[in-house]
Amino acid sequence: MHHMFKDHGRGEKRGFLSPKNKNCSRLELRRGRSQALMASLAGSLLPGSDRSGVETSEHVQREVSDLQEEGKNAINSPMSPALADVHPEDTQLEENEERVMIDPTSKDDPKFKELVKVLLNWINDVLVEERIIVKQLEEDLYDGQVLQKLLEKLAGCKLNVEVTQSEIGQKQKLQTVLEAVHDLLRPRGWALRWSVDSIHGKNLVAILHLLVSLAMHFRAPIRLPEHVTVQVVVVRKREGLLHSSHISEELTTTTEMMMGRFERDAFDTLFDHAPDKLSVVKKFADGVYLVLLMGLLEDYFVPLHNFYLTPESFDQKVHNVSFAFELMLDGGLKKPKARPEDVVNLDLKSTLRVLYNLFTKYKNVE
Repeated sequence: MHHMFKDHGRGEKRGFLSPKNKNCSRLELRRGRSQALMASLAGSLLPGSDRSGVETSEHVQREVSDLQEEGKNAINSPMSPALADVHPEDTQLEENEERVMIDPTSKDDPKFKELVKVLLNWINDVLVEERIIVKQLEEDLYDGQVLQKLLEKLAGCKLNVEVTQSEIGQKQKLQTVLEAVHDLLRPRGWALRWSVDSIHGKNLVAILHLLVSLAMHFRAPIRLPEHVTVQVVVVRKREGLLHSSHISEELTTTTEMMMGRFERDAFDTLFDHAPDKLSVVKKFADGVYLVLLMGLLEDYFVPLHNFYLTPESFDQKVHNVSFAFELMLDGGLKKPKARPEDVVNLDLKSTLRVLYNLFTKYKNVE
């Protein structure tokens, strides 16, 4: 949807003036006052008027002149009615500059709030040893300092950047950080939906795209809400006028597409044809059955203090699955492709692959 705001021109009749055009409305009001003052002036110049009437007429003439000058300025000034969802500072755009804002209704969406919360918690977990606490994504990540620490921690690398508070220095740091991100993501062929200017401009949509891509690449131990889409208002200035449009931005898809990027195999065919038959694997998500199963297959008792028999939290479930993976390695199995977090997050293909490895090794055990 596009809006273009134009000057209605001097020749437009009052009946066709837009009620939102404050400058034109103010001009008509001033014209009305001017006419009233001129009538008063004419009355003061009628025969029989005294000296005070002449002094009043001079005052009236000055006021009429001021009103006419204001009217002229109102006509010649660029007129762009304020949008309800545009912040006052967003109207101060350079030519061809654009500003992107999330529609308020999208910000109130529970899935959007959950996405922001999950990413915030993930960042703070990764940076806990750095004693960095991120409270607001767009305010804490725009200058590149936190993004630098996050990438260094995730990738196990060290970026050569300097601490600076100047805008130029911040953008140079962002450029270095984002180039490192691009080097990691480029081989995957993913669309990079952010830039130095958008991140530094506190564009929350661009920041979320960046964080979701990092979480996908590094297979973060989190569960991103699926199918999060936001309505975005894009305001651009062209030829001195503000133009706005509304677009939909998809921030997340499905958990399988985002986190379970394995090659297509027999399990994909199984899912295609009988997905309803696979809900049984959900009982392995807390790791308890996996631990007990390994004890049965290897013929030993697993001490109860080594795992949580009734896990309640995400971390407890991850502990159980990780412990089960250790038992598998001890039993001579290869390290599972899946991560413990994948199983806990109900990634069915990951769980099936783990179970299939067990079946292949122990299918002849009596």
